[in-house]
Amino acid sequence: MRGSAQWRALVAEPTRRMSRYLLALLAVALILAAWGEISRVLARNALAKQTANDSTPSVVTIKPSRTELGETLVLPGTVQAFVEAPIYARTSGYLKTWYTDIGTPVKRGQLLAEIETPEVDQQLAQAVADLATARANEVLSNTTNARWKGLLQTESVSKQDADEKAGDAAAKKAAADAAAANVSRLHELESFKRVVAPFDGVITARNTDIGALINAGQSAGTELFRLADTQKLRIYVQVPEPYAAAARPGLEADLKFSEQLGKTYTAAVVRTSNALDPGLRTLQVELHLDNARGELFPGAYAEVHFKLASSAQSLRLPANTVLFRAAGLQVATVDAGHRIQLKSIVQGRDFGSTIEVLSGIDADDNVVINPPDSIVSGVTVRVAAPPPDGPSKGPAQAP
Repeated sequence: MRGSAQWRALVAEPTRRMSRYLLALLAVALILAAWGEISRVLARNALAKQTANDSTPSVVTIKPSRTELGETLVLPGTVQAFVEAPIYARTSGYLKTWYTDIGTPVKRGQLLAEIETPEVDQQLAQAVADLATARANEVLSNTTNARWKGLLQTESVSKQDADEKAGDAAAKKAAADAAAANVSRLHELESFKRVVAPFDGVITARNTDIGALINAGQSAGTELFRLADTQKLRIYVQVPEPYAAAARPGLEADLKFSEQLGKTYTAAVVRTSNALDPGLRTLQVELHLDNARGELFPGAYAEVHFKLASSAQSLRLPANTVLFRAAGLQVATVDAGHRIQLKSIVQGRDFGSTIEVLSGIDADDNVVINPPDSIVSGVTVRVAAPPPDGPSKGPAQAP
């Protein structure tokens, strides 16, 4: 009996050992299966999270800047001579000679050219002869009238005849006066043979030469010279309507010219047109600038920097934050929950790279830079750090 029990014990020992091994292997298999499932779940969750994160739009925001309204408004200006006039001939003939060419400074009354007028000379000679005839007839008529007045006192002639002689004397006097006036007119035309400068200035154009046919009057192609007073210059600027109220006499401006690099000239508004151009919606402004040194030229382009006065504070945004929608101008802001909120704004002045915002946003708003055209309210976004060189300031995108 004891031997049988020992035999059974020896036979059962490997079976129990195998069972333990199988249970251990089963446990390992279960652990590995559980670990694999857990890894797949974790990977799937990580992938879902990464996918959701990647699908969230990334935006760069900026806060509105609060600056004073005092700004520098830059506008193009046109430079003109303070006084400029074309010189035309007042008599007809041929140019005999000219004495001044372009760039010549002249004084008032200085001779510029002489015109040869043979026809006017002959007309003057004829008019002088006609005047002599009219004066002789006037003298004879006056003598006859005096005689007939004496005869009328003795009743040697009728009163009718005496009145006729008196009327003839008056007519002869009027004819003599008319002839004298014609002589004076031709003398004036003779004086116009000498073309003189009407004011001090510089000859900027000469459009004639010796022997050229000269026709009296102002018409296309008949300008002999052009004279300009460049000691003082007028600068005309077209100021847009939003700034028209600030462009008042006395407003200072800095002027820069491409031919005078590095130099700035100061001028002030002298007068305005006090009316907006109905087509351009601009106000014409005139400034005066001393040019005694002759450094600047009429007809030049000027860059006029107006110094606008400070009166209040406003918010400013980069121009590339604005969305142009059917509802008007809007900006995209990011709230505390990282959701987009579109806000309508009222724009003030446009400074090129930035705009003035009169209402619609607060100084603490986070405004999206370069928002996509498809952006709408309620979208969740991820706020990214701006690039090292600062937010982009490109042009705003249109829808």
